[in-house]
Amino acid sequence: MNAKTLPRVDGARLWESLMDLARVGATEKGGVKRLALTDADRAGRDLVAGWCREAGLTVKVDRIGNIFARREGTDPARAPVMAGSHIDTQPSGGRFDGNYGVLAALEVVRTLEAHDIRTAAPVEVAIWTNEEGTRFQPVMMGSGVFAGVFELDAMLSRTDLDGRTVGAELKRIGYAGSAPCGRPVGAYFEAHIEQGPVLEDEKRTVGVVTGVMGLRWFQVTVTGQDSHAGPTPMHLRRDALLATSGMVQAVNLIALAHQPHGRATVGYLQVKPNSINVVPGEVTFSVDIRHAEGAGLDAMEASLRDALARIGAETGVEVAISDVSRFAPTAFDAGMVGRVREAVIGLGLSHMDIVSGAGHDAVYLAKIAPTAMIFVPCEGGISHNEVENAQPADLEAGCNVLLHAVLAFIGGHAGADRRAAVGPDAAGRHAAGMGAGLVDAVALLAAHAQPEGLVELIPVDAQGQGVAEILVLYEFGNFRVRRVGVPHVYRHV
Repeated sequence: MNAKTLPRVDGARLWESLMDLARVGATEKGGVKRLALTDADRAGRDLVAGWCREAGLTVKVDRIGNIFARREGTDPARAPVMAGSHIDTQPSGGRFDGNYGVLAALEVVRTLEAHDIRTAAPVEVAIWTNEEGTRFQPVMMGSGVFAGVFELDAMLSRTDLDGRTVGAELKRIGYAGSAPCGRPVGAYFEAHIEQGPVLEDEKRTVGVVTGVMGLRWFQVTVTGQDSHAGPTPMHLRRDALLATSGMVQAVNLIALAHQPHGRATVGYLQVKPNSINVVPGEVTFSVDIRHAEGAGLDAMEASLRDALARIGAETGVEVAISDVSRFAPTAFDAGMVGRVREAVIGLGLSHMDIVSGAGHDAVYLAKIAPTAMIFVPCEGGISHNEVENAQPADLEAGCNVLLHAVLAFIGGHAGADRRAAVGPDAAGRHAAGMGAGLVDAVALLAAHAQPEGLVELIPVDAQGQGVAEILVLYEFGNFRVRRVGVPHVYRHV
């Protein structure tokens, strides 16, 4: 497939859609607050679903509120190829996290429609419910139910801080659908901002995502002894915070020892009694460790447990470690990743392979379908923040990669109405004079324009040797023609 002749998305239309959606739940600092199943989420869903209907798609909602906008294929027996993400945000979220993946998928479908490209399999835009997990836990709820990771009834009964359930809120906003959760999926693509600084630092336009890091979350409780800050000598203290400070340093060193993919973070500390003149008697803190390989995660956890036990013994405190969450590393389908990489190369974009450090709906889709992701840079690597930003050119480039990767997987050809005017030559060659021969050449070209949807006819002489000029180029329903006087035989290449 020659990427130079494939269609391109409308970058201006994509950007306009992103900015229009960003106005729903907009914050004063330029970000977005659109928590799952709130009125703002309903308004965002209504807006995007309306765009999907305007594009000729059939919109359905399943029982967990996932939205699927379907463009039918020519083969009703084929499972759909899906692309999408989420449109719920953090409380102080940005304009692009999740939203880009949904609207890039919609732009792909709009482009297919504009070029009258018919695909054998249906193409669906997916909008997953409650990816962020801010208002309702767990994260990636909608995709998790769809993939069979979570039970539907258990998720519908989850509550927010005000006691409202997922099920009740879905009904309130009008998105408690009737479609069943889970069905065959032919493939899943997700475009996303990187949410980290690597692509920008490496000056690459696209990240070819090979997988997602696994993670393990722990809660650590360090118990010493509350005591008066004045009368208690330093050598007789059991200072939980002092012990914790050494543990935090150890967590950082563990990550540094497992590069390039090791990550470790202490993001939360709670000190008791948290008084200026009391030696802290208890500290609770979180540990987040991540790695691209299961063996790496195992090694990091073993080092963490050893380090915390050692420091506890040295400082005279007790240490309790409890599991909070575990996700195994996800390796995306090699064939799907290859299609993304080929699309990037065909478009001539700077790129690199990358492993996602953040979780995405693609993690759960990968359990049931061949899956791949496409990353584009975000400014300063900043995400989950109102100042989150991305460049229109990068967003357009990533969307073109998505389009070309989808077409490489699914195939496409011009609409039957355009091919009906000419008849294919079954032998793959056709003798033609100039005049009627031009129509015959186009017919031959159309006959071979599937499933990839792209062929060239090269003029050849009687001995089958190619001559310099291309007579006809078929570009998804758009013909570019040059009259030449030499050929009477055409060869499919």
